[in-house]
Amino acid sequence: MTDLTTAPARPHAPGPARETGPIRGALGTIEAGDTAPRRGPSAKLKTLLAVVGPGLIVMAGDNDAGAFGTYAQAGQDHGTRLLWTLLLLVPVLYVNQEMSLRLGAVTGVGHARLILERFGKFWGAFSVVDLFLLNALTLVTEFIGVALAVGYLGLPRTASVLCAAAVVIAVAATGSFRRFERAAIALVLGSLLLVPVYFLTHPATSRAAHDFVVPGLPHGSPLADTMLLIVAIVGTTVAPWQLFFQQSYVADKRVTPRFLRYARADLALGIALVIIGAAALTGIGAAAFAGTAGAGHFTDAAGIAHGVEDRAGRVAGVLFAVALLDASILGAAAVSLSSAYALGDVLGFRRTLHRGVRGAGVFHAVFGGLVLAAAGTVLAPGAPLGLLTEGVQALAGVLLPAATVFLLLLCNDRAVLGPWVNGRWTNALACLVVAVLVTLSLILTASVLFPSLGTGALLGAAAGCGGAGLLALGYAEARRVRKGWARGGRPANRTDRAGWRMPPLAELPRPRMSTGRRVGLTALRTYLLVAAVLVIVRTVQLAAGH
Repeated sequence: MTDLTTAPARPHAPGPARETGPIRGALGTIEAGDTAPRRGPSAKLKTLLAVVGPGLIVMAGDNDAGAFGTYAQAGQDHGTRLLWTLLLLVPVLYVNQEMSLRLGAVTGVGHARLILERFGKFWGAFSVVDLFLLNALTLVTEFIGVALAVGYLGLPRTASVLCAAAVVIAVAATGSFRRFERAAIALVLGSLLLVPVYFLTHPATSRAAHDFVVPGLPHGSPLADTMLLIVAIVGTTVAPWQLFFQQSYVADKRVTPRFLRYARADLALGIALVIIGAAALTGIGAAAFAGTAGAGHFTDAAGIAHGVEDRAGRVAGVLFAVALLDASILGAAAVSLSSAYALGDVLGFRRTLHRGVRGAGVFHAVFGGLVLAAAGTVLAPGAPLGLLTEGVQALAGVLLPAATVFLLLLCNDRAVLGPWVNGRWTNALACLVVAVLVTLSLILTASVLFPSLGTGALLGAAAGCGGAGLLALGYAEARRVRKGWARGGRPANRTDRAGWRMPPLAELPRPRMSTGRRVGLTALRTYLLVAAVLVIVRTVQLAAGH
């Protein structure tokens, strides 16, 4: 979707160099320059094990403390009626994250740096500022999760939160990418503790299976509250930080286009894991409070742990709390890393896990500073922890369309991706994703502004707006294709993609920002800022009601 008209190349903006060398993953190694074909199951499995990591970590990190609160709240307040949202989010997850990992493998640079270089300082600043503010709030929710988990387990709150922060910082500061990834993979495996907890609560599995494939809305709940929760589910499942993390982490791991199909398999495994975990959390919340006075009265994740204990015994409650602690530590590491990567992209310092404090001091200082600041914030008393968590996830859902639009534009930039640019079907799916996300945001906004409107009227109006937006995106894509052919453009040559990498950024011509695109992006950003304010207003109202 990038305008084919380009401006002359400009002086190269300073930025961290590409990471080069062997892939040293948690479970295997691929030597630099290894171009041998993988024949036979054994060779393919060894390659997959070496590449595995980015998809699993970003997806398991997605089932973080915020996810525990959001999914469990959906279960406690509405049973399994909202499980269908998870099924709809599977293609959203794959389309967004596949584009992100493809950018990382082909360009070898971070997401923030590409936005800054290809769209200029103004739009780059908007995207990075959004990320930093949202990541700061998200990081606080991770340590809220730590505090809630250790509180349930009877451990000292202050010491435990500071210890968790120290563990996160220490794992990243070793100067070994492999050691960090091994620790992260161990935390990923810890997320599987939710599976036995789910079965210990004796859920209504047949009802859950029905609600997973048949959409429906809870009865008797205000639409504004329901939409806030649905947008929170979207925001916790497909968060903007994931896009920045995945691209930068893939580049830092030194994955190249030759191994993209293995990276996609890793992503698919991660998506399966995140959906299993999200469904388990929803089912746990539903089963633990079914038929009790606590149904419909969510407080926080610690309240869910107590409900699990009442339903299935102390062991089940402890397993749930340990899983929450595990998820919070993994989420804190991933979110902090995405912020440190992005700041390195913008300010030009080296950001890599391959170097310790001596080799990448500023990177580790930023990473550690973010972690300590969030841990310190959580130790302040009096915040409505459960509602703060939901509000942050909803805010992520509202801001996600803008992040997806920039991702889509980058993945259609032939100077950046060459033969790896999006195909027609990928663009169609991505446009549909943007339309759905904006439609959800519209419903939330309308339900807050006009609470007296009926559900049917709100859904009809939002569907109309969403359809109009989808037609506009489709028209823009068709116009782009026509322009390309009119100017002699041809579909990208995909015959020799494995060895193609983006040229140095200094050699790329800068795309011109057309007036239409500038107006469209400005309108989208303005609307999403308004919607974000309304999310904050609604969260404050709910907090006051509690």
